[in-house]
Parts: sequence; structure tokens; C-alpha cells
Amino acid sequence: MIDTLIIGAGISGLLAATRLKSTGRSVLVLDKGRGVGGRMASRRMSDDGKTRADHGAQFFTVRDAQFERWVKQWLNSGVVEEWCRGFSGQDGHPRYRGAGGMTAVAKQLAAHLDVRTKTKVTAIQQKDETWQVLTEDGTAFACYNLIVTSPVPQSLTLLKVELPQADRTALEAISYHPCFAVMALLSAPSQMPAPGGIQVRGPVIDWIGDNHQKGISAETTVTIHGSPDFTRQHLNADRLEVGQMLIDVADRAGYFDKTAVESYQVHRWMYAQPINCYPKRCLNIPINGLPIVFAGDAFKHARVEGAALSGLAAAESLLATSQP
Repeated sequence: MIDTLIIGAGISGLLAATRLKSTGRSVLVLDKGRGVGGRMASRRMSDDGKTRADHGAQFFTVRDAQFERWVKQWLNSGVVEEWCRGFSGQDGHPRYRGAGGMTAVAKQLAAHLDVRTKTKVTAIQQKDETWQVLTEDGTAFACYNLIVTSPVPQSLTLLKVELPQADRTALEAISYHPCFAVMALLSAPSQMPAPGGIQVRGPVIDWIGDNHQKGISAETTVTIHGSPDFTRQHLNADRLEVGQMLIDVADRAGYFDKTAVESYQVHRWMYAQPINCYPKRCLNIPINGLPIVFAGDAFKHARVEGAALSGLAAAESLLATSQP
């Protein structure tokens, strides 16, 4: 029997699992993706793995003392490096990246945990005084405590138990911006100024980054994030056509010459950035005496730091309210 099962192997779920395991609890993490990290995502653009592109979160900052302690550990171990201290000028505030890509932190955390990827959860229910987590291949996992860090709209569709109405209403109020991400391999350097990142915030492009300047790719690759409005407008359009539109806009803006594009890939993030966050770092709901804790980047503060602190808060909440 598993003490705690965690759905989602992003930074929230992995830090929650790390904290709980440090107390001696048995923990299992499930994720439907091919790898760990959630939106701290990097993609290989070459067979040798040396040409890469971060296509989810591009960097993270540190403002909270608790998160700072973790980041210092990652800096000391070489899994995290400072990228820059501003994009349109130096502001003195470090922006960090994973060494070799944003997935580096997640991979290090997952190496010490029982994490099962390519495992899609299809239902959450209760049976025989335990939580029962059902997966697409027909497997049923039983546990006493449950932490759910997947995007909240997805999480709610999995639940086959009734939540208190006030809690369900609060969770249903959480919404997200979608985002198209284009990863393009170039045969020539981009025209982007150092340090290789521009927060455009335009009607079509929200962000563009040069992964070679960033220090994670041997060859020049650029990541383009479509704006929320552009993404919604083309949400169900052909992805390669959407990618070409974003490349055309980037070319006209002078970020790179589109004739240098050797290949490109497009990823659609349906839950890229929370719009309305839950006011606390997590939500612990005991149902028939069994805790279920909702956590992730939609709880109190968004982005990598917010997600990390939410996962840690979820673990502390369970430690305070449940017996091992």
C-alpha cells in the first residue's frame, strides 16, 4: 500500500514527493508525459542531443527564502546556472535556467523518487477506505493520501467523488492562458541581442528566445511563444501553419531570417499560465477521512517559484493532517 500518490511530475509534484520521502513516507508519482518536468520542458532538436530548445518555462527567478535554499543547492550541484540579470537592460535580479535545459532540475529530483511516466490517470475514486487512482492501461493504485498537481480543469474531470461545493466553486474559478510554442532550428545566428531573450508581449508573439545564446544548445535554435490572444484565435488550426505564421512575424520583426529555418516543431500548451489563482499555496480537502491536496502553479503565485512553493506546502499540509 502506498502512503501518498502524486499526480503530476512537474516541479510541484517532485518537490512534494521529495519532502514526503525525506520523512520516511512511501511516495509514488504518476505523469502522463514521456518525461518529467511538466512545463519546465526541453526538447532535443538533434540526434546527439546537443541541440535543444526550452519550449515551456524559459527561466525562473527567486524571491522567497524557502525557494532560495533549494536553488542554492541546485546551483552548488551544477544543475542550475544563472542566465542573465535582465533582458532589456541589467536590473540586478538573476534569471536562472537549468543546465542544459529547464528539465534539468526535474530530472535531478526524479532520480531519487519512484516516478512513472507515460502513465495517464483516467479516474480518481474511493474504495475500501483508500483512494483508488485508475490509469489508462487498467491499473488501479491504492493510497491513503493524494496530491494532485495537474492543471485544475484536468484534475476536476478525473474526480469521481463529490467535493464540498465551496471548494469545487473555488477550483472551477481557476483558468489558464493557452500558448503555442515554436522551436525552430536555424542554419545561421539569430539577430537577437544578448542575452538572447525578449519579452515581446505583442499581439502575436509573447516571447522569443535564442537557446544558443542562452547556453543550452550547440546550434542556434529559437523558441517563439504565441500570445494568449493569438493562441486562442488559432487554437484548433493546423500546428505547422500556426508555426509558420509565428516564424513569419518573427522574421518581419528582425529577430532572425526565416530563410535560415532548417526545421521547426510546434507544441500547444493548453494550460500555459494561470489567469486566476487560488488564494493559498494549496487546498487540502479531507473526504471521508482521506486527504486530497490540490497544488501547482495556479495556487497563490504562478510560474516556477510559485509551483515549487505550492508543492512544498502540499507536503507540509499532509504531514500536519495525516498519519504515516
